[in-house]
Amino acid sequence: MMADIGAHIGGRRVKNGQESLAPSPGITLAESLRQKLEGAIAAGHLEPGSRLDEQEIAQRFGVSRTPVREAFRLMAANNLVELRGRQGATVRSIKAQALIEMFQVMAELEGLCARLAARRVSQAWGGEIGEIHQRLVAAGSTGDINVFYDINQEFHEAIYEASRNTFLAEQTRKLRNQVAAYRRRVTRMPNRIADTIREHEAIMEAILAHDPERAHSAMRDHVNLLGDNLLDFLAAFE
Repeated sequence: MMADIGAHIGGRRVKNGQESLAPSPGITLAESLRQKLEGAIAAGHLEPGSRLDEQEIAQRFGVSRTPVREAFRLMAANNLVELRGRQGATVRSIKAQALIEMFQVMAELEGLCARLAARRVSQAWGGEIGEIHQRLVAAGSTGDINVFYDINQEFHEAIYEASRNTFLAEQTRKLRNQVAAYRRRVTRMPNRIADTIREHEAIMEAILAHDPERAHSAMRDHVNLLGDNLLDFLAAFE
């Protein structure tokens, strides 16, 4: 996994095989590294249990080990990695029971985002979410799970933003990042692409109809693992 971590975390290649961090003004090297690593975890490119090699990351980005260690500490504070002394940092693995509980909370947080969006979005927002959804449908027809998953993330992100509640959006993203690799596994389940498209349509319809209750319910049921979906997920989890 670590052999091609540079490609996974989105650095721009420069000389000697290194990647350019290009941090934004006011952002430390450690924070920039944290953002890239968390982005790779959120996208499911770094699987649970993957070891993050401190020396390789430092060499890849042409930095000392100090900002890498600090990035690991920041990620550990967000429960995304585990620090294991001399063994270094590994992407956090989550046991099945804890994961189910996290999905339950995630479903309520995303449901609340949808509820607030239904109360606050303008009709112009319909064009934005509609365009994302059409790209999702197109990706679904190709069967490309990676592209489908990334566009699916865009759909949910648009609803977080539409809630117009910055704190809620931030907390929802944090939990989403913790379960991201497992959400990708859900996307790979049989019929999940078709179900996702249908469920997204119901969510959009409720939000654009300014129906908070229906929007909350549709989103909660979309995210939560219920019935046969739960049984199928547990079978795949093992």
